[in-house]
Amino acid sequence: MIELSFSKLLLLAVIALVVLGPEKLPKAARMAGAMLRRLRLGWESVRSEVERELEIEEIRRTAKEAAERADALRKAADAQVQSAQASVNETAAEVAQTGDPTVPETARESRDGDA
Repeated sequence: MIELSFSKLLLLAVIALVVLGPEKLPKAARMAGAMLRRLRLGWESVRSEVERELEIEEIRRTAKEAAERADALRKAADAQVQSAQASVNETAAEVAQTGDPTVPETARESRDGDA
């Protein structure tokens, strides 16, 4: 950025006074101040817009990561359900083959122990 020391500002003021004269200098200074103010406000607007876009991008990235984790959990749960369903189907097939719908000993002991 441009460094403006006191001596440089004083030199600019003297040059402006000589070029513009004492009648036009106050009006030119007000105009320059207004232009600087608009420039600063525009810069702040751009900066805040960039920050907002960065925040939106961070939110999108977080949402994508959360969706990926949720998908992984859903797949793991589906695998567990399929495993349990296969176990139930296997037991049902054994019962159908043997024709004996009795409860296995380990399950009966567990049930009697809870009572």
